[in-house]
Amino acid sequence: MAAIIGATVGAAGGIGGGWLTVASQSRHYREQRRAERERWRDEMRRDAYVAYLAATRQLNAVWWKVADQISTQGNTPSEWHSALMETHDAWAQFSTASSAVAVAGPGATATAAADLHRAMRDWEMIGVKWARAAIKDGVPHTDEHLARFGEAASAKQAPLTAFQQAARDALQTER
Repeated sequence: MAAIIGATVGAAGGIGGGWLTVASQSRHYREQRRAERERWRDEMRRDAYVAYLAATRQLNAVWWKVADQISTQGNTPSEWHSALMETHDAWAQFSTASSAVAVAGPGATATAAADLHRAMRDWEMIGVKWARAAIKDGVPHTDEHLARFGEAASAKQAPLTAFQQAARDALQTER
């Protein structure tokens, strides 16, 4: 009888130990998959945020080039038009990068990116109106448009700062 009880206890212990090993390995595997997914998500977000900031800076540079072209004595409407055409490619890259952030999230970062996108769009519309008027009339119109262009450029700084903070929060880079 003692042998049967001993064998039963041993078998139960073996089964229990085996079950604990399987459960432990399964938990470890799930934790490893979760950690890998978080690493992938963070890399994807970081790439999207960096691309968005780079596209923002590029669009910014292109628009200031347009403003400089229009404001500089001796430049022609043809040169103004060429500078304006460069904004189209920069805008496309900016919009693509903005969409990547909207997908990458999280929500607070996507919202901050959308706010920056709107501010950049407002600035762009003022710049386009200015450039088209200058090209059409062959006159820079700096008195009419340069101040509004500068104000809109300043207005985009707060959304830019807010996006950068949201990105740092999402990536937890300040801890």
